[in-house]
Order: sequence, then C-alpha cells, then structure tokens
Amino acid sequence: MVLFFVLAGVLLSSLLVLFRDYLKEHFSAVFFVVPVAIFIYFTTYLNVKEPFTGVIRWQDGLGVHFEWRIDGLSLLFLLLISGIGTLVFAYSHYYLKGHPEKFRFYGFLSLFMTAMLGLVVSDNLAMMFMFWELTSISSFFLIGFHYEEKASRDAALRALTITGMGGVALLLAAILISSVTGNFSFSALLANRDMLLESKAGQIAFWLILIAAFTKSAQFPFHFWLPGAMKAPTPVSTYLHSATMVKAGVFLLLRFYPVYAHYAYWQPVLMSVGGITMLYSAVQALLFRDMKSILAYTTLSALGILVFLTGIGGEQGISAAIVFIAVHAFYKAALFLVTGIVDHETHTRDITQLSGLIRSMPGIGVAALIAALSHGGVPLTFGFVGKEFLYEAAYGWISQSYLPILSAFVAGCFLFVAGLWVGVKPFFGTQSSMATDRFHVSLWMSLPVYILAALSMVFGLFPGLMTKLIEGVLRVNGFESEHFHVALWHGFTPVFFLSLATVALGGAIFFLTKPGELYRKSVESLSFSSVSIYDKIQKTIKFLSQLYTNLLQNGYLRLYVLMIMIFLMMLVGYSLFRGVHIYIDFRKISEVTFYEATIVFLLIFSTLFILLAKSRLAAVAAMGVLGISISLMFVFYSAPDLAMTQFSIDTLTVILFVLVLYKLPKYINASSIAIKVRDVIVSALFGVMITMLALEVLNEPVNRETSEYYVQNSYLLAKGKNVVNVILVDFRGADTMVEITVLTIAALGVFGLMKLRLKDNEKTWE
Repeated sequence: MVLFFVLAGVLLSSLLVLFRDYLKEHFSAVFFVVPVAIFIYFTTYLNVKEPFTGVIRWQDGLGVHFEWRIDGLSLLFLLLISGIGTLVFAYSHYYLKGHPEKFRFYGFLSLFMTAMLGLVVSDNLAMMFMFWELTSISSFFLIGFHYEEKASRDAALRALTITGMGGVALLLAAILISSVTGNFSFSALLANRDMLLESKAGQIAFWLILIAAFTKSAQFPFHFWLPGAMKAPTPVSTYLHSATMVKAGVFLLLRFYPVYAHYAYWQPVLMSVGGITMLYSAVQALLFRDMKSILAYTTLSALGILVFLTGIGGEQGISAAIVFIAVHAFYKAALFLVTGIVDHETHTRDITQLSGLIRSMPGIGVAALIAALSHGGVPLTFGFVGKEFLYEAAYGWISQSYLPILSAFVAGCFLFVAGLWVGVKPFFGTQSSMATDRFHVSLWMSLPVYILAALSMVFGLFPGLMTKLIEGVLRVNGFESEHFHVALWHGFTPVFFLSLATVALGGAIFFLTKPGELYRKSVESLSFSSVSIYDKIQKTIKFLSQLYTNLLQNGYLRLYVLMIMIFLMMLVGYSLFRGVHIYIDFRKISEVTFYEATIVFLLIFSTLFILLAKSRLAAVAAMGVLGISISLMFVFYSAPDLAMTQFSIDTLTVILFVLVLYKLPKYINASSIAIKVRDVIVSALFGVMITMLALEVLNEPVNRETSEYYVQNSYLLAKGKNVVNVILVDFRGADTMVEITVLTIAALGVFGLMKLRLKDNEKTWE
C-alpha cells in the first residue's frame, strides 16, 4: 500500500497525459482527492513508534532496491507534502481558471508530489537519488511553466543547473558510501557509521552530502536560484518553497544527522553556512517591495535557520528544527496564497501601491494578519513557539559565543518586519484606489488560506499537538523522548524576553520605515553578486561552446575526418610510445616479388595522382586503380574472398562517387599552402602510427586457440566450409543481424532525406 500511495501522483499525471483532450476544465476540481487520500493514509502511522520498513528487490548485485522507511522524520514530511499539496491542488483549480495549459500544470504538480513523497520514504540511497533528481526535473517544468517568457525559462534553467549539480554530488556520495558499507541501504549505513567516519571515502561523502543539501535548500552561496524561481505561478511557489522542495536539503541533513553529527566539521560548517544565509537573506528581504520577492528571501532566511539549528544539534537543536519546519510551512504557504489572491484581483504585488484591502476582502485580510503575526513570532501563534525553540537552542551557546543568539535575534527582527510588509501593509491603512470595490474571492482560493491561518492559531494555542511528531523524530536521532513536551508557556525566561524584544524592535522598524525607501533597482549589486557570478560562468561556457562548435563542428566533413584522425593518433600513439618494443627480424622477411613491387608502385602512384589531380573524375578513376591494386594484393596472399569483397565495394564506391560528381563542380578548387602542409603532416604522422601499430602486432605472440576452434567446428556445427562466412552468419549471427539492421535504418534515413522537399525559407544551407 505504501508504494501505491507514493506513486499515486505518477498515476494521476499519466492519466492526464492520456485523457487531457477529453477532460473538461471543471474536472480539475476533483484532483485534490489524490493528495487528500495520501494524507489520510499516512495519518494512520501517527501512533506507530517503531519505523515501518519494506522492500521490493530489484538489483541484488548492485544493492539497488525500492526500500522504504516510515519513521518520525519521514512521517512529518509526508503529512506536510500531502497536506499542503491538498490545499495547493484546490487553490489552483480557480487560480488557473481558463488557462489553456491547466492540465499540463496538474500533471507536473502531481509528478513533483510523487518525487517528494518517494524522496522522504527512501531507505536506499540509490532510490533517494532517483527521486531527488525527479524533484529537480519536475520543478524545472513547474518553474518554467510560462515557457513563452524568457525570464521564466532562465529561472527554470538556473534552478535545474544548481540543484542538478547537487544531484551529482549526492550520487557520488552514495557510491562512496556503498563502497564502504557494501550497499546503499540506510540501515547498513547506520550499522557501519564508525567505519564510515574513519574511511577517506566516508569523509569525502560528507562534503558531497553538504553540497547536495546546500544546493537544494538554497544555502549561501547557492542561494540565488530560489528568488528567480518566483517566476513560477504562485501555487508552485507555495508548494515548492514553503513545504517541499527547498526543505529536501534539510531533510537530507536530518536523515544523515545520526551518522555525521559527531564528525568534527558538522557543527561549525552547518552553523556558519546556515547563520550567514539566515542573516543575509533577512536583510535582503527588506530591500524589495514585490510581495513574492520579499517572501522568497524570507524563505531563504528560514532555510538558513533550519540548517543553523541542525548544526547546533542535540535534543534542543533537532526539536527546534522540527517545530520550525511545520511553523514555516503553515505561515509561509498562507502568505504565498494571499499574495496570489492579491495579484489575481488587483494585478499588482507592489506593496507601495497596496493598502486598505481588508475592506475589499476582509476574510483574506484577517487570515493574512494571523499568518504575518505567526511569521513574526507573536505570542499565541505557532510562530511564537517556533521562535522560542530557535532562541532557546541559540541561547544554549551563549557560554561559548554571543554570535549565534545575536544573529538569530537580528534575523528574527527583520523577518518580523518582512512578514508585516506582506501580511499587514496591503490590507490595513489608508484605502488605496484598488480597494474601492468588494472583491469576490472564490472559495477554492480563500478556503486554503483560512485553513492555514487556523492551523497557525490552533498549534499556537495547543502546541502539544506536535509532541508525537517531535518525539518520533527525536527517536530517529537517538534521543530519549518519552518525557518531551511542547508547551505554550515556559515562564519569564531570557528567551521569552528576547521574543518580546523581537516584536518590539521589529514593530518599531515597521512603523518607522517605508518599503520604498529601502528599495533599489539593482538589489543584487548590494549583495554578494552570486547571480552575476553565475551569469558570467554561463556566458563563458556559452562562448567556449560556440568557439568549439565553430572550430570543430562547422559542417565540413574533411574537418571532422581530420579531428578523428588527430584524436586517434593521440590516443593510440601515446599507448604505443609508452610500451612499444619493436624488434624487426630481417631474416624472417620474405623476398619481394616482381608482382608485389608492381602493385606497391601502383598503390603509391595512384595515391599521389589522387592528391595532385585537378579533375574530380580523374581522381575517382585513380581511386578505382587503388582499390583494384589492393584486391590483387589479397589474391596474391591467398584471400580470394577478401579480394572479391574489396573489388565489389570498391566498384560500388566508384559508381557512387561518379553519381555524386554530377552535382559538384568539374574541377577541384586548390587549397592554400597552409592547408596542404597541415594535411601532409597529419597524413605522415598517421602513416607512421599505422606502421608502428602493424609492427607491434607482428611482434605479439600468436594465440591460435580461437581460430583453431572455428576451423574445427565450422563444418561440424554449421555445415559450412568457408570459415569466414560461417563466423559471420552463424557464430556471430546476432551481431551481423544488428549491423544489417543499422545499415537498413541508415538507408531509410538517407532515402527520407532524398525524398524531402523543403520550402525555400527552410533551406538553411543556401
């Protein structure tokens, strides 16, 4: 059953591909049933204390199997993926009303949901890698959904490039880990963690895992792809950037926490990278006035907080990370959906142009207010609980350094301001010209926002509802969790006063500043310019690709042949001159006969004639002489079958050349001196290489076991006296059949090109 519900999204996506032409637009209203069913199914595992595992065996030799594991960590993500997915599926029904590519959108969204579900239940690194890459591919299509816009295409390609690089790192890490543990299973990994940490492969795998996690979860300096991904439709931004894809990297770190938590570099690297991302992105969020851009950078800051907390580790750090994952999913998904509604109704997301919208959409305004307060960590909201956990984990480091708690406090203040700008500024204050009319927001779009806002309040008032999930994650990471409890009130502690100070300072900044004053047209120039570095690298690669194409792939067959010959000489010549020990025994050289000397003379003469001929027809005739001379050489050395084959092929080749010459100029254009010198040098070196190769082969000991087998069995087994024919037809029959098939396909392709009739504007060669 687990496999069925994990792959249910693929089933829905496949059905949409098959029947999209027969579906009416209103059919999309029932698509949310799929994530609802998945959510309901996985809620049945809430009371399971021990991990639930299963396997479908596939490649025993490689250790690659479909292994799944449902424990506290995977269950939290399963519920978020399917729960938020349900709301996004329902919201998209009206948001994309009338869109011609609506079913394509749902197909990609369903595929992405399956990828995330498969990733978090994977108990096999190879299986995890496959789903990991599927998230990158499906998100590429979702981010670039408006493919007719260049900005969307660029954003999708940038996201795929960065996250794809992380996928390669994860694959290399999986291979290195399997070389130590013997397979890709997480269970084997946990059982051999000491051996893994002591091995060089395990230590390299640690850094590769960090690269994979940092690229997927947009940590500095790989953060820049996520703000660009806001070119995607708002439901995509809601799903990918609040609860699913960007948290896949955090999930990977939490999954590997029991393995690498005590490794020397785990804590300093994660706390440093997470802290930089947390603080830098919180500051960046205040430089924008576009609602989605602000939310993008607050998402980056939240992801930095999660990595920061995972680096702190211990029971405090891990429990804080788990609470904050849920906190962020609720308020960020709500704010994204609110942004989509505002954009859908007013056709702008500029907060300097929006105010007083609560009069036009009161219900949405109240929900946005609750989400904004949770975003800022105001008491009685779920965000307050998450902020308390964050400060408590950072405060535990105060005896060693004030930097963690100071960074968390500054980031918290800026995040509070950013949340108010998105959730409060557009709805309250002086009524703008856009708020004069009452907007009738569809229930499909408003209900998901109400549910998320309600959850932020319910879990804020009753945070103990999260206890079971947190206990399950703590058990996965080896902590005793029987007495763990999440409470709303912990007394008048330093952490509580820090939370109040955050609200006070953040509120002061909100009332004393205006978004327009901090806005810059070129915001990226104020940052670390990661986007500009990426763009320069991309332009450099494009320039080198064009240079390579113009030099080596310019459409001239003679250049292709030249490159092949040079590469072959480099490859074979290097091997020859490294280990060649040529010895020529002149006593074994047979006497050269008159016939042999005559044929050699004809070969040399016809070759020179081809090179010096001015007429193409004369050159083709000389090629015929060259082919017949080789055929005679085969006859003298008792190989009549080869002679006949050579004669037939040579005759056919000459005829084909004559037919082609009908479409070519009569005389050959003279090449420049430089080209002639180049061709002479390459030809001479190629001849030397072939000579050296032939002499080396002659010096190798002869093993006649294979040839004797064919001689003895060709007639007995295949009833044929011609050994060569028997080998081709019987012993290598399948190989010969494949060769004939390839030639047939090539012939059909040539025939199709000959029959093709292009319009004048399609003849690109003219």
